[in-house]
Amino acid sequence: MEFISVKEWAESHGVSERTARNYCAQGKIEGACLVGKSWNVPADAGLPRRGKASPGSPLLSALREQKAGKTKGGIYHRIQVDLTYNSNHIEGSRLTRDQTRYIFETNTIGIAEGSVNVDDIIETTNHFRAIDYIIDKTDGRLTETFIKHLHFLLKSGTSDERKDWFRVGDYKLLPNEVGGNDTVEPENVPKEIKSLLDEYNAIKHPTLEDIIDFHQRFEAIHPFQDGNGRVGRLIMFRECLRNGIVPFIITDELKMYYYNGLRNWPGIKGYLMDTCLTAQDFFKRLLDKFRIKYTE
Repeated sequence: MEFISVKEWAESHGVSERTARNYCAQGKIEGACLVGKSWNVPADAGLPRRGKASPGSPLLSALREQKAGKTKGGIYHRIQVDLTYNSNHIEGSRLTRDQTRYIFETNTIGIAEGSVNVDDIIETTNHFRAIDYIIDKTDGRLTETFIKHLHFLLKSGTSDERKDWFRVGDYKLLPNEVGGNDTVEPENVPKEIKSLLDEYNAIKHPTLEDIIDFHQRFEAIHPFQDGNGRVGRLIMFRECLRNGIVPFIITDELKMYYYNGLRNWPGIKGYLMDTCLTAQDFFKRLLDKFRIKYTE
C-alpha cells in the first residue's frame, strides 16, 4: 500500500491540513497511521462520509456500485473497455478492442499471430486501475497530487520506469514537443501547472467548455515525459463526472478532429468543442442503452 503525507492528502481532497489530522485522530480515515509525530495516509483513502452521502449523478452512482460489485456487462464494464482501448490506441497501442476486453474480463490475453508489446499490456491493465481511481476520487478539487498519481498509475511497471531520465509520477526532466510544437520547458512546468490549477479551481461550477479549455492548456504544457494525452483525457472524464456533466470518449475515428481541435483551440474553439460534443452524443446513446438518466 502506498502512503502519502497528511498534507498531500489534504491538498488532494480540498480540505485543510488541520481537518485531515482530525480525521486521522478520530479514526475516520481507514489505514491512517502515526509515524513518530506525523500521520501517514493511504494514497487511495477517500473523504469520510458526512451523514447521508449525496448519491451524486446517476452515472457516478452506477459506476461506483458496479465497480464495488464487480458487475459484468454493465456501464462500468463498457467504460473500462472503451475508454482504455480508445485512449491507448490513439497513443499507438496495437492491442485490439477484443484483446483489451479480454484482458479486463479474464486478466489474460490471447495472441493468435504476430507479437504484442509488453508495455501495451501493462499500460492497459494500468489504465483500468486509473479509471477506478477517478471513479473513487471525484470528490474535491483537482490537484497536482491527483494528477501525478494518475501518471504513476499509468506508467508504473513499464519499460519507461527503468530509464534514468524518465520520472514515473513526476514531471519531465527533458524538453519535449507535441505535434511538432514546443511545450513548456521542464523547469517551468511546476509554475505553469500551479497557475493552471489555480485558475481552474477558482471556477465554482465548471462547464464543459471550462473542462475542455483546461485539457487543451494541460496538453500544451505537456508536463510529463510521456502519457500526457491519456492522463489529460482521464482528467476530463473525472471532471465531467465531478460536475454532473455527461462525459465522453475520444474514439480513434475522432482522433484527427481531436488533434486539429487542440491545435486550433486558442483561436477557434469550435473545432474541439464540436468534436467533444459529437463524442458526448455517442456517450449519451450508451447511457440510453443502459437506462442511466442524465441532464441534457
